[in-house]
Amino acid sequence: MLRQLIDTFGRVHRDLRISVTDRCNFRCTYCMPAEGLQWLDRGDLLTFEEITRTARLLVERYGVESIRLTGGEPTIRADLAGLVQMLSVLPVDLSMTTNGATLRRMAPDLAAAGLTRINVSLDSLRADRFAEITLRDDLDRVLDGIDAALEAGLEPVKINVVVMRGVNDDELVDFARFGRDRGVEVRFIEFMPLDADRAWSDDAVVSLEEIVARIGATFPLEPVPRTAAPASRFRYTDGGGRIGVVASVTQKFCDSCDRIRLTADGRFRNCLFAVDEFDLQSLLRSGASDDEVGELLEGAVRAKWAGHGIGRVEFIRPARSMSQIGG
Repeated sequence: MLRQLIDTFGRVHRDLRISVTDRCNFRCTYCMPAEGLQWLDRGDLLTFEEITRTARLLVERYGVESIRLTGGEPTIRADLAGLVQMLSVLPVDLSMTTNGATLRRMAPDLAAAGLTRINVSLDSLRADRFAEITLRDDLDRVLDGIDAALEAGLEPVKINVVVMRGVNDDELVDFARFGRDRGVEVRFIEFMPLDADRAWSDDAVVSLEEIVARIGATFPLEPVPRTAAPASRFRYTDGGGRIGVVASVTQKFCDSCDRIRLTADGRFRNCLFAVDEFDLQSLLRSGASDDEVGELLEGAVRAKWAGHGIGRVEFIRPARSMSQIGG
C-alpha cells in the first residue's frame, strides 16, 4: 500500500537527493576551508546496495518521484555508472549534479546506464576567476563537458551558478548569454550560509529581484508559473529560452519544498538546513527490516521544521557545509 512522507505541516516529500561521496576534485573556496576537510573513510560510505535499497523503499512505498545524485563530486565515486544502472530500474526522474570536469569521458556511459539529465555547477565563465574559485585551471574541460552532456542526450542540461556579490555578480548577463547560445538553462542560486569558511553575510547575497532586473535589462524576461521545484522560472520574451533563480534566502519556498536528503555516510536529512540528522546507515547495517527503516524515515520527515529561518535571530547554521551535506 502506497504511503506518503508527510510532515506536520502537510507537505508531501517526493524529491530525494543522494550524496554518493563527500570528496571533490575541486577545492572551491566557499565549499572547502583553507585547511581542507576530514574525508570519510571508504567503509563509512553507504554501499551501492544500501543506497539502492533505501531508494527502492522510498520510491515503492512512499512515492518518491525524482532522485538526484550529488557529492562532493559524484563522478569521483568508483563505478558511478554501475550505481546509475541499479537506480535506473526505478520509475523516477534520475539526474545528477556535477562540476562537469570529467563529463567528456563519462557522459556517454552515464547516459547508457540510465541517467536522464544533468546539472553542472559553474560559478564563472572567466578562466582566471574560475581558477581562483576552484583552485583548478579546468574551465575549458568543464565547458567541453557541458557539450559532451548535450551530445550524450542528457537533456535538459542546466547550469547552477551560486551568485556572490563582489565575486561573480558582474557575470549575470554573460551567463544569460551563454545559456541562450548553448541552449542550456542557467539557474542562479542565492548565496546561502553553507560555505565552509563561515564567511557568509547578508551583504554577499544577490537577490532574485536584482538578478532578474539586471538580466532583464539586456534580455527581457517574463515569469513562468511556479511549481514545487526550488527555482522561480523566467522565460525570455523573444523565445530565447529561460532561466531559473533559487531564492532560498530572500524569497523562501519552504512551504512548497518536497526534498529529502541522504548523505554519503548514511544520515537522513529532512531539510538542507536541518541541524538534526537521522542515522540510517547503522539501521541498514544492523539487519533492520523495511518496516523499521520506514519508521525512521517517517519520523524524520514528521520532525521537519516549518522553515529554515535564515535571516532570523533564531536561525541555527548546520554543522556541515554544502559539500558534506550534498547539493
